[in-house]
Amino acid sequence: MTTVNASIQGLLGLLQLGQRVRAAASVEELGFIAVNETRAVLAYRQAVLWRDGDAHRIAALSGVPQVDPGTPYAQWLARLFRELAPLPAPRAVDVQALPRLLAEEWGSWLPAHALAVPLPRTGGGLQGTLLLARDPAWSEEEMALAGELGALLGHGLFALRPRERWWRALLTRLRTRRLWWKIALGVLVVGALPVRLSALAPAEVTPIDPFVVRSPLDGVIDRLAVAPNQPVARDALLFDLDATTLRGRYASARKAYETALEEYRQSAQLAVTDDKSKLQMAERLGDLKQKQVDLGYSADQLARVQVKAERAGVAVFADVNDWTGKAVSVGEKVLVLADPAKVELTGYLPVGDQLALAAGADVTFYPKASPFSAFHAQVDSVAYKAAPTDEGILAYRVKAHFTGAGAPPRLGLMGTARLYGGRVPLAYLLLRRPLATLRQWVG
Repeated sequence: MTTVNASIQGLLGLLQLGQRVRAAASVEELGFIAVNETRAVLAYRQAVLWRDGDAHRIAALSGVPQVDPGTPYAQWLARLFRELAPLPAPRAVDVQALPRLLAEEWGSWLPAHALAVPLPRTGGGLQGTLLLARDPAWSEEEMALAGELGALLGHGLFALRPRERWWRALLTRLRTRRLWWKIALGVLVVGALPVRLSALAPAEVTPIDPFVVRSPLDGVIDRLAVAPNQPVARDALLFDLDATTLRGRYASARKAYETALEEYRQSAQLAVTDDKSKLQMAERLGDLKQKQVDLGYSADQLARVQVKAERAGVAVFADVNDWTGKAVSVGEKVLVLADPAKVELTGYLPVGDQLALAAGADVTFYPKASPFSAFHAQVDSVAYKAAPTDEGILAYRVKAHFTGAGAPPRLGLMGTARLYGGRVPLAYLLLRRPLATLRQWVG
C-alpha cells in the first residue's frame, strides 16, 4: 500500500472512529476504543491510554480487558509517563533521552518506536496521552493524522467526564504552584491595604453640666411631683419627703419653747423684788435660747421637706415608682435637671477593644430607636482607668461632643458608637484580637 493510499485509508478510518467515539456511553468504553479500535486509523502493535487525574493513571491497555496497576508492566509504564513532558503535538518518543533504567528496559516491554499523542482538554490543558508503539518508525503524515486522532479522543473524554464539584475543581487549580504564588501575592497586597482601626461600644446621650437634685434630709420620699423627662420651671416642686416625724418634732420643740418662755417671764417678774430670783432668771434665759435654737432647727427641717427646682430643665430619672416610698439619706441623688439642648455622647469602650483615641477622634453614633440614622461626634476625653458598667463589663468611659449643624439627638437615647482610631494595615485589623489572645497564652 502506498503512502497516499495509507493516508486515505487512515482518514476514512478516522471518520468511522468518530462515530464510535460519539456513541461511547462511558469513559471506560472510550478507553477501550482508544487502545483497540484506533488501528483503523494508524497501524501499531501496542497502545496505552494514560489519563491525568485518574487514581491509577493508566486507564486502558490494548489487548487487556482490565488494567492491574500492580503488574510490573503497568508500574514500568507509569514511570515512563511520569518522565514524558506534556506535549503540544504528537511526537515520537526518543528512547535514548529517557533515564538509563527506563531505556534499558524499553525493549522488554515495548517495540522500538513509540508515538506519544496528547489528548487536549476543551478550554486548554491536557487530560491524557495515548501511546502507540510498533516496530517501524513513524512518518510525518502519520503524526499529522495522530494529531486529529488525539483531538477526537480528547473531545470525547471531555464530553464523558464526570461532573466535577466546584470545590474539587478549586482544589485541582490550587495544586498548581503558580496559582499559590498568585494567591499569596494577593493576600499580601490586600493585607497591606490601609484601613481605619475602629471599635464598637455601647453609648448613650447624656446631659452636659447637669444639676443633681439630692435629698436634703434623712427620710422617706412621700411623692414625686414630676414625671421622667418632664420640663420643669425654676422653683417648681420636684418631690416631697414624709413630714410626719418632722411635724411631731416641731410641735414638741414649740411646746418646749413656749414652756421655757413662760418660766423665763415668771423668773423676770420675781427678780424685781428677790435677788435670788435674778440667778434663776439667768438660767431660764439660757434654757430659753436653747429651746429657741431647737425650734428653729425643727422649723428649718420641716421647711426643707418640699424640694424645689433651683433652675429650669428636664427631670431625668427612671421611674416614679422607683422613688415613691423609698427611704433616702441626706445627700442621696434622686434626679437630675438637664438642659435638652446641651447634650453629649458617653460611650463605654470595653477593655478588650481598647484602641488609641486622641482628642478630636471621630465617632459615629447609631441610635437603637433609629438604626438608619447616624450622628457624628468627636472625642473630648477618655478615662485613664477602666471601671465596671451597669452590665458588669470593664470599660473606659469616653466623652464626645456632637458635630454638625443638625439638631442633637434626644437626651437619654441609647445606641452603639463606632470609635475610629488611626490607619493600620488590614491584616492587623483582622488579626488584632487573635494576636492579643495568643500573647496572653504565650506571654
